[in-house]
Amino acid sequence: MNSINRRAVLLAGLGAAGAGALAACSRGSGSSSGAPSLVGPSSAAVVAADEKRKGNGKTQNVTLTAARAMLDLGGGVMADSWAFSGRTPGKELRLSTGDTLAAELSNQLPSRTTTSIHWHGIALRADMDGVPPATQAAVRAGSNFTYRFVTDRPGTYFFHPHVGVQLDRGLYAPLIVEDPKEPLQYDDEWVVVLDDWVDGVTGTPDEVFAEVRQGMGGMDMGGMDMSNMSMDGGGSDKASASPSGSGGMSMKFMLMGAESRLLGGDAGDVEYPYHLVNGRVPADPAVYNGKPGKRVRLRIINAGGDTAYRVALGGHKLTITHTDGFPVGHQQVDALLVGMGERYDVLVTLGDGVFPLVALAEGKDASGMAVVRTGSGSAPKPTVRPAELNGMIMTASQLKAADAVRLETKKADRVHRIELTGGMDKYDWGINGRRFDMNDPTANPLLVKQGERVRLDFVNRTTMWHPMHLHGHTYQLGTDGPRKDTTIAPPKKTVSVYLDADNPGQWMLHCHNAYHGEAGMMALVAYQA
Repeated sequence: MNSINRRAVLLAGLGAAGAGALAACSRGSGSSSGAPSLVGPSSAAVVAADEKRKGNGKTQNVTLTAARAMLDLGGGVMADSWAFSGRTPGKELRLSTGDTLAAELSNQLPSRTTTSIHWHGIALRADMDGVPPATQAAVRAGSNFTYRFVTDRPGTYFFHPHVGVQLDRGLYAPLIVEDPKEPLQYDDEWVVVLDDWVDGVTGTPDEVFAEVRQGMGGMDMGGMDMSNMSMDGGGSDKASASPSGSGGMSMKFMLMGAESRLLGGDAGDVEYPYHLVNGRVPADPAVYNGKPGKRVRLRIINAGGDTAYRVALGGHKLTITHTDGFPVGHQQVDALLVGMGERYDVLVTLGDGVFPLVALAEGKDASGMAVVRTGSGSAPKPTVRPAELNGMIMTASQLKAADAVRLETKKADRVHRIELTGGMDKYDWGINGRRFDMNDPTANPLLVKQGERVRLDFVNRTTMWHPMHLHGHTYQLGTDGPRKDTTIAPPKKTVSVYLDADNPGQWMLHCHNAYHGEAGMMALVAYQA
């Protein structure tokens, strides 16, 4: 498809206003003041890079309808939310390496709500990345938009909106790209999607954000003595202040005292009434039925907004094989820590009986649960805590890239210092002391040039961890760590990652905590023209 026709597809359904907005960013940035010219999302360089992707000629056509839905989360819990085609997680998309996905988004959301779809972890062409206003105009209510791209790399991915805090609703689903030459040996697969849930139960994500963005300075603590708050890392002390007549803002959603040694301190900002595994509450869990002795590949996805999960399968060891779609040196563990936006593939040989798959909400004294059933027995209690949760726990920083995907050792051509700044007092999360400006997305870009080896130093100056996600690329942790697109940056620590600038365009780099990102902890990684 030539660039003119491609552009026509991209603009379909957006209308004249959207077309004008996209045309502006497609021209790239630059001014008479000497600002650098940037590669636009639909530029010739983007088209040329996309033509190098090896497609097999097969196209999978799907329609994804984003609309209001009454969701049954199990156990009598109903949630008035938004979802794709009336379910959450949405229906899994499964393709093979080299397939082309043609996904038509039909926006049927209420109240003239705009939306988009970001294909999390996929190294695709920039104008299909789904990030208004940087790469496309938001899809208006009542309009359609077709995303079309080649899935040229196998792995475990997912998709979700990239508008406001819509990530924390029900609009997400797995995207699995299979390898026709799969080297792993196993008998079955089970996709496991984790999520923290508030929408349509105790409030909406927009209401959550409206509260937390006031910061601790704007909260009415009801006379609470904060010095007595436990910070021992064992669980959480949940503060629920009520109005005291002082004129402050009472707390309904903000979670206080959520601490985790694994995360290095503060574990999260938001109190969720439920934690879900495959869209179900622990009292009425999703069930995987298998047979003893069978080897199963679990594809674990954290689609949550504010929660890291410690994941274990009671009575079993897990062998980590991949993270964020890339193979790693195999590691056998009892449990693994999964930040928002991260994915892990693990192999497990099933025992005989009924076993809890528990996703412990790290530092929040709550959990999600599913059940693996291979024989007779009663279901575990919803509050079960398998011993494996306190066994050998693995994080990505302890893994090594498989030889076949390790980056060639070379000196970085360019280094960017990415200071993660802000805090809970003013809720002024940012990068390098600035909040990202959605009205001027190309202001203060992190510049790269095609063909460069780039080092990003995530310097976390805050007291909270941040899962840092880069669109359109993967990076390597250190010189021999795993290849990833999302990694945990612990508080008061520096994490250095390396990437090859091989996918021209304009790409978001942001904290995958939905509320931190929306508050401003985003930046634009932009290729110079």
